[in-house]
Amino acid sequence: MAFGRLERTPGPQPMSEINMTPLVDVMLVLVVIFILTAPLLASSIRLDLPRAEGGAPGAPPQALTLVVDRAGQAFLDDRPFTQEALAARLAEVAAARPDTEIQLRADAAVPYGRVVEIMGAAHAAGLQRIGFVAEPPRPRP
Repeated sequence: MAFGRLERTPGPQPMSEINMTPLVDVMLVLVVIFILTAPLLASSIRLDLPRAEGGAPGAPPQALTLVVDRAGQAFLDDRPFTQEALAARLAEVAAARPDTEIQLRADAAVPYGRVVEIMGAAHAAGLQRIGFVAEPPRPRP
């Protein structure tokens, strides 16, 4: 009987270093992307704007407060209006200042249909800017 050597050859040793080539490739691609997109993020167009007398710079647009109470009654600047009178008043405002903003404050119990009627009256009058006013939620104890 022939006996071979009982020694075994050692297998491949595990790699102890990290292959950095894929990491460097990814980083270079990201750097190129950032270099290409950075000029698009900040516009650096220098303008010498002309001067004109007219509206005051930064003048805020006019705003009307439209309140709908729990019963569905509409109040424009704290004065009660019927639906027809409200539509007429909104048309007057739109004719004088078409960029007027409506700040709509409606009670939480008002049906959605009533709010839509009032929004429709403002839209029909020519007022396109409607802002909804709400209160922030109460903090939880």
